[in-house]
Amino acid sequence: MIAESTEQSRWPMPPMDGYTVDDLFALPDLPPHTELIDGSLVFVSPQRCFHFAAIDLLVSGLRRTLPPDLKVAREMTVVLDRRNGPEPDISVVKAGARKGPLQTHFEAKDVVLAVEVVSPESESRDRFTKPHKYAAAGIRHFWLVEMANSDGHPAVQVHELGETTGTYALTGIYHDHIKVDVPYPIDIDLTAIDEL
Repeated sequence: MIAESTEQSRWPMPPMDGYTVDDLFALPDLPPHTELIDGSLVFVSPQRCFHFAAIDLLVSGLRRTLPPDLKVAREMTVVLDRRNGPEPDISVVKAGARKGPLQTHFEAKDVVLAVEVVSPESESRDRFTKPHKYAAAGIRHFWLVEMANSDGHPAVQVHELGETTGTYALTGIYHDHIKVDVPYPIDIDLTAIDEL
């Protein structure tokens, strides 16, 4: 069923029980980067330069020491369950999860690291909703990235899934340089964002 707005735009009316990931991939003309959270479609606002620069910096850094059994992807839907298909800004996935150029999503079981770069319009989702859902789906590593101050440098909060709690525990906060051993050895100069 389609409802019309005053501007003659046509928006899909959600089913009584909400959308599913099947709907997310089948609905025509959805804006790029539409996410599914708890059965609701979430449209992404235009992003700030910091958001793109932070993603570029981290993708480049993650790929630099990437082992051959892993791949890095940006802005791909991750199917967590029937009613949740968020789109992490960056995902590190098992190499076998890459199926080809027409692929539209990954399964949660194949994601080793999910990264969210906080945006003003999605702050609550990035800080609370998505990490909770990633942890519940068993994604072992999660990074939350935000602008540390007005100079545009990123701060990276590194989280790891607790074996007994099933929730993320903060294992470190990095401002100028991130050097960690999990999910694989990673070494990224965060101040290099100035060069992008």
